[in-house]
Amino acid sequence: MIKGYLHKILDKVNILSNKKACYKNFQPFDLQYVASSNYTTEATVSAYFQNVIVYRCVNLIANSASHVPWYIKKKKQLTYERLLHHPILDLLQRPNYSVSGADFFSELIINKLLTGNAFILATGIKDMLPKELYLLNINDVEVQEQAGQVIGYRYPSNSNNFYRISNTHDKCPILHMKNYNPLSKKHGMSCLDAASMPITLYNQVVQWNYALLKNGARPSGALILKDSNSYLSEEQFERLRDQLLQKYTSSSNSGAPLLLEGGLDWKEMSINPKDMDFMESKNSAAREIALAFGVPPQLLGINGDNTYSNMQEARLALWEETLIPLLDRIADSLTMWFSKLFKENIIIDFDRDCISALTEKRENLWSKISTANFMTINEKRRIISLPPIDGGDKLI
Repeated sequence: MIKGYLHKILDKVNILSNKKACYKNFQPFDLQYVASSNYTTEATVSAYFQNVIVYRCVNLIANSASHVPWYIKKKKQLTYERLLHHPILDLLQRPNYSVSGADFFSELIINKLLTGNAFILATGIKDMLPKELYLLNINDVEVQEQAGQVIGYRYPSNSNNFYRISNTHDKCPILHMKNYNPLSKKHGMSCLDAASMPITLYNQVVQWNYALLKNGARPSGALILKDSNSYLSEEQFERLRDQLLQKYTSSSNSGAPLLLEGGLDWKEMSINPKDMDFMESKNSAAREIALAFGVPPQLLGINGDNTYSNMQEARLALWEETLIPLLDRIADSLTMWFSKLFKENIIIDFDRDCISALTEKRENLWSKISTANFMTINEKRRIISLPPIDGGDKLI
């Protein structure tokens, strides 16, 4: 840091010997590109790999939601009966020979969070029921439009590289799950788009702190000639620069006193890190990133937020406000897609009773239902997704 500013300041002194150096528009780091951030594939990978808050939010959501078990209900007379065995259930539990159901849905959710899109391909013998499910590479899928409507998907990595949406049955071997995007009907909007500014701010704060530590925790500054009518010769400039770089920069020279010759004065050019409150800026950016992903900051270990008293409420809020709505949308998409492929009137849903964070709330519901004297046994059983029993339609 000192090297760059030393060049600027001493070059001005050399050229404008009768004028004082003027420092304008100084910023400790550059945020000019923040407003125009557009998350391409490279930027998405960089945000996931290099930003610990993004990585933690994405994996917390994906790992929590992917282990919830699925079940299938099929319409029988006036009610839906839960099925214990079905080919779709086998596909959800083991989509293909190389991946488990939890890993499959974890990758699906990560794709949806980072890119706003997820593509599932159902494979099998032509005109037969699907035998395996595969997640497609987001970058290789081209959404084809005609007259403003999506007509199919092109996937060059497969021999049958175009999958058309049937005009009669509206079914397709590819299921496209996407987030809402006000600017495009073809592609979904990534959570990273909404969080682009706090992500950039967080990364810049980390980089600035790292650069400061490498410089022995010294703030940036410049050497200034006290006498405005004097200037350094080329030989003096080179000698002074070499001394600064060798003896006073980098963490190995931390604590070394700066010896100044006559006529030189050291001028700090950056604000003290404590005065800039960089840690609070970093924590504030982390909270905004968590907000974009729908993750309570208490679950990310941010200083000041991770108290034990509110951790349970934070976990409940994560499930009720983020994970359950996400799983509901996935279940609805799978229901529509598989109903057309299998030509069956089914409902795909996830088992809320297996979610440990909802245990207390579920017990309160069961307690209220069991004491309700205005409901029949079958009405109570229907609320908690249990099948009816004989003689259960009378009030007791």
